[in-house]
Amino acid sequence: MAEEIRSKWEGKATAELKSTKPDQVWPFLEDFCSLHKWMPNLDTCYQVGGVKGQPGLIRYCSSTAPSPDNPDQTTVNWVKEKLLTIDPINHCFSYEVLDNNMGFNSYVTTFKVIPINGGGCLMQWSFVCDPVQGWRYEDLASYIDSSLQFMAKKMEETLQHAI
Repeated sequence: MAEEIRSKWEGKATAELKSTKPDQVWPFLEDFCSLHKWMPNLDTCYQVGGVKGQPGLIRYCSSTAPSPDNPDQTTVNWVKEKLLTIDPINHCFSYEVLDNNMGFNSYVTTFKVIPINGGGCLMQWSFVCDPVQGWRYEDLASYIDSSLQFMAKKMEETLQHAI
């Protein structure tokens, strides 16, 4: 059976933090250039333009990975992303990919921290993008989900150690 061709890929991942309130998680996410502290395998993330905490801020993120052509060598994967919106009251922001070497053309993400009954929260990462060169939709959705689960666990552990 032929694989379905989609004009846009859309997806959403969520991670539940049962004992963590949105106000506790938001400071980790509000700093748009601190992603390397929470995202697995991300080596660096820093500001390259704009004003900290304001739409228009541009960040550069990179990671080192084994080369797909030669596992004995490494390659640097990089991306420049622009903060489109940020709402500290509703704990959400969105950004788009401006440039990269990983096959992304059009990619927009919305990230939300949503309160849940019982005092915890949900972290939600949704995306809309053109199909990514060299990726299957399922691989991208799985990568986002596993990265979000890792981030949620690391944030909860950080908060627990701070107490």
